[in-house]
Amino acid sequence: MIYSMTGYGKFSTESNGISVEVEAKSLNNRFLDLFLRLPKNIQSKELELREIIRSKLKRGKVTVTCTVDYRGESAKVFSVDEAAAREVVASLKKILNHSEIKDEIKLQDLLQFKDYYLIEEENENEEEFALIVKALNGALENLIEMRKREGASLQKDLLERLTAIENNVEKIEKIAENSVQEHFKKLQAKAEQLLNNLEIDKERLNVELALLVDKYDVTEELVRLKSHMEMFRNTILNSDEAGKKLNFILQEMNREANTINSKTVSSEIAHIGIQIKEELEKMREQIQNVE
Repeated sequence: MIYSMTGYGKFSTESNGISVEVEAKSLNNRFLDLFLRLPKNIQSKELELREIIRSKLKRGKVTVTCTVDYRGESAKVFSVDEAAAREVVASLKKILNHSEIKDEIKLQDLLQFKDYYLIEEENENEEEFALIVKALNGALENLIEMRKREGASLQKDLLERLTAIENNVEKIEKIAENSVQEHFKKLQAKAEQLLNNLEIDKERLNVELALLVDKYDVTEELVRLKSHMEMFRNTILNSDEAGKKLNFILQEMNREANTINSKTVSSEIAHIGIQIKEELEKMREQIQNVE
């Protein structure tokens, strides 16, 4: 089972008048790239929250937004750092003196710097953080569920395209043997016609022609392509973190398809090879969103 890297999850919880809502969004990305928007008083816990996310997600560009609402008696409780408040007042007075502005310091001026002298009670922080963790886990579960559903759609599409390629490989196998033999006969007839009046070693000629025709034989490439397809299918069905591996296997499949197209002397095989490459390109686009 594979997972998409695109998803969305949202979860809300409330306790003792504190309401927390966490929203998580994810897009495809080569690695796990996290961006968190947290309340200021919880930012010191960001590393812990990142570890929770890393334990559940492996790849994707993930944005997590947390909002906290306080109601009634649950409003935040602050204490005042009086020394810090006096320093703020002193700094504001210095600014007034240096700027020669004739004005008085008002409460609203002090509130602009409240983060420097207002301290939130620790107990409230702990309760709030516990709710954030709960909401984060809920949002991530919803996001993962959506990524799972998207992954199921991706898996269905990839397997259908893989089956189409397998059918085309079977067609090439049926055509390839006769194609090489026909090409050998054409070369042989042309060589004999050109050298009819010369004394030549016909056995030697046939050996050289056989070696030449061998260059156009795509049997080995077909065998490797089928092996890669089997590995691709097994990875989709049996791996939860398949994105990078599938991308590598697809590169190998594309390499074999290119070689088949460059070696074949059959226009029919070349046309089928183009169809295979078209399916591979569509699969490559889909795989970019697989975790």
